[in-house]
Amino acid sequence: MRSYVCKRLFQLIPLLLVITFLSFGMMRIAGSDAVLQKMENTGVVLSQDVMDQARAELGLDRPFLVQYLTWLWNLLHGDMGISYISGRAVLPTFLSKLPATLLLTVVSIGLTVVVSVPLGVLAAVKQNRFTDDVIRFCSFLGNSLPNFFVALLLMYVLAIRWNLLPVISDGVNGRSVAMPALTLAIAMSTKYLRQVRAAVLDELSKEYVLGAKARGVHFSVTLIRSVLRSSMVTILTLLTLSIGSLLGGTAIVESIFLWDGVGKLAVDAIQMRDYPMIQAYVMWMAIIYVVINLVTDLSYRLLDPRIRLGGMEL
Repeated sequence: MRSYVCKRLFQLIPLLLVITFLSFGMMRIAGSDAVLQKMENTGVVLSQDVMDQARAELGLDRPFLVQYLTWLWNLLHGDMGISYISGRAVLPTFLSKLPATLLLTVVSIGLTVVVSVPLGVLAAVKQNRFTDDVIRFCSFLGNSLPNFFVALLLMYVLAIRWNLLPVISDGVNGRSVAMPALTLAIAMSTKYLRQVRAAVLDELSKEYVLGAKARGVHFSVTLIRSVLRSSMVTILTLLTLSIGSLLGGTAIVESIFLWDGVGKLAVDAIQMRDYPMIQAYVMWMAIIYVVINLVTDLSYRLLDPRIRLGGMEL
């Protein structure tokens, strides 16, 4: 186990280097930079000499490889640079947005589990009956609605019509996180309950379920202790992938509700060509997905003894 974890962590190093290099190059190919973007947004026309001086101050006049190696060297020393737009250090600014993203992630995943797992199991148990048909219809309907439409619909009903929640975020608190979390949970639940249903149905068709029934074991005992445990491998995979995407921020939902998380920060940085901030976001996303995948692999061993790590027999 320890050797497998160390191996996966060492694989992180070249992966991060490739990701940062490619993202660095793609941003430079974009055809614009922070100086031009700032001039366009402010409407102030600058002379070429002033623009060249501004680029020199930001280090944008140096060759691409020199810029990348300088950034990488500073990163290894704990310095992610200075934001081109705000003039503040990137790392503290980025870290200040994480509490909002973590809160949104926890609440969204919690709502998704509460909704999708029970409904998915119920649909599997009531296969091809009225309950199953209703759940699948609602799943299809919810899965067809884009996030921005669900967000606007909830905003109209819960905030404007019923005045239960604030229209936009007024801070990192329970009232403000309710609508963005509910928006994300609706989208994820309608997709995942179908996967849960399929996983449970696959387990219910296996011989050990028939054997337990023949021995007189109550169906609920078999369902909870055996079927759900075996199905958790599939469910865990789906949830961990969602955790990775949520920790990376959900740009559309965060922008609609003005939720001050890393997703909104990344969108603002991309629009303003704030390269240091974009690189911080890329690093965060790469690390999150590698760590989430590692945790998922380790969890498989606990949930399913048939799975072995490090190239052993499955």
